[in-house]
Amino acid sequence: MAELIPVAAPGAASPIRVLVVDDDALVRSGLAMILGGAPDLEVVAEAVDGLQAVAVARECRPDVVLMDIRMPRMNGLEATEHLVGLPNPPKVIVLTTFDADDHVVRALGAGACGFLLKDTPPAAIIEAIRRVADGDPMLSPSVTQRLIAQLTSGGAPDRARRARDRLAQLTEREREVAAAVGRGLSNAEIAAELYLSVPTVKAHVGRLFTKLDVDNRVQVAICVHDAGHA
Repeated sequence: MAELIPVAAPGAASPIRVLVVDDDALVRSGLAMILGGAPDLEVVAEAVDGLQAVAVARECRPDVVLMDIRMPRMNGLEATEHLVGLPNPPKVIVLTTFDADDHVVRALGAGACGFLLKDTPPAAIIEAIRRVADGDPMLSPSVTQRLIAQLTSGGAPDRARRARDRLAQLTEREREVAAAVGRGLSNAEIAAELYLSVPTVKAHVGRLFTKLDVDNRVQVAICVHDAGHA
């Protein structure tokens, strides 16, 4: 049976606690090595499949989970659904070699906060973990653009009208934030561009989700794209 691989407990600096989930030992070791170079990140445990990931997460209470998709016993998408149902759930970033659009859709539907390819540069993986831990969902830009293209194909006139109607209910500031989200900016980048605080941006994004009746930033971006404001 797979064995929990513990790492030292976090220190006073309260680094971001990360659980690495992958059935490939070399991938786990590589990710642990990459993340170990960041002073504000700490790999608190590793898991070899989705079933073990859920058990380990209950015990170690990570802040962020790097989750592979194709694994034995329980795949990463099923594990993500279980993890997001936990009290104070961790943020999940799906990290995979498979960039098929249906995987992105299913991962977002399962509650993942991010979707990155395994060929993402190490610095970008570290930054994605930081952003997701800070409540700022993250997708590879190439994945986001292809996903938007797929989900917005066909029926453009009707979809554009509906999108414009939805954006019309927003305040001017909310529309500015929505446009920035549509360009793939992080909360910190939006704050700098619009001269707002990050908490204020987060509050605006939360209202966008409510007013536009969406669950994630990709859906906001799709609405902005359909309305012709991208």
